[in-house]
Amino acid sequence: MNKESKRLPLLMTERLTLRQISQNDAGEIFQLRSNPEINKFLDRQPSKIIEDALIFIKSIIENENDDFFYWAITKTGEEKLIGTICLFGFLDDLKKCEIGYELLTEYQGKGFMIEAVKKIIQYGTATLELETIDAVIHKNNQNSIGLLQKLGFKELENSNEQNPNLTLFRLMK
Repeated sequence: MNKESKRLPLLMTERLTLRQISQNDAGEIFQLRSNPEINKFLDRQPSKIIEDALIFIKSIIENENDDFFYWAITKTGEEKLIGTICLFGFLDDLKKCEIGYELLTEYQGKGFMIEAVKKIIQYGTATLELETIDAVIHKNNQNSIGLLQKLGFKELENSNEQNPNLTLFRLMK
């Protein structure tokens, strides 16, 4: 991976701005991390109080220059976070990482996430010189599976022996 590019860039699409997360995003992060609909396919403990979101944001900010990129997704011209997207689990020798994303329910089904994921794929392949991007998705998360398939990700067979409910999708440059 191109180490010179390890600072989190501000990225723009036609309708979205992908920016650094901040403490001001705590309310929306809490909504994302406590919403049963959003969390039903994720293997994480739901946030119970707003302080959980603040602790999470602090950990993201403090570890920002390590091995992941974590963007807040906002509509361009607005500050309110509508979702998040991240690249993590970098394997430099393989030029490979994993992508993860989530979107507040009221913004789902409007094409925002496909726009954000396309931009992150473009950034990952062009700037970070990635050759492979993986996504681990719950087998019942049809919206996410459809999004990945539209973007050219291919489902790999028997990909997660520890958790048969998870499926690995892969995009290769």
